[in-house]
Amino acid sequence: MDKYESKQVQIRRPAETVYAVVSDFSNFTPILQGQVDEWEATAEGCSFKVKGFRVALRMVEKQPPTMVRIEGEPPSPIAFTFWLQLHPVAEDDTRMRLTLHVELNPMIRMMIGGKIQQVLDQAADRIAESFST
Repeated sequence: MDKYESKQVQIRRPAETVYAVVSDFSNFTPILQGQVDEWEATAEGCSFKVKGFRVALRMVEKQPPTMVRIEGEPPSPIAFTFWLQLHPVAEDDTRMRLTLHVELNPMIRMMIGGKIQQVLDQAADRIAESFST
């Protein structure tokens, strides 16, 4: 299983506030609807299509206000586990990191391994920016 970690980003909000948003997939509907095809979400799960592939995600573990663990479910084409980790530093200072564990064959790893890192860093930046507005 390959491991990828985003850079750590700072969010100028309490960890409890950030956790309340990221621990419920339905909160992402205004952001992702129209950005991906066939977006559907409940508090605990979501599904969508990306480049013709259906992806399904389920929140499988939550530790308020510091961690959410998400797993890909069938029919997702690749098995993976994704962690969103929050570290409260001060009242309005939360540090966040995204971690992805994914099973990739060597050829796919060579083709997209660097892109996965870039996508994680961009996702961390976007989440942090969304709390700034």
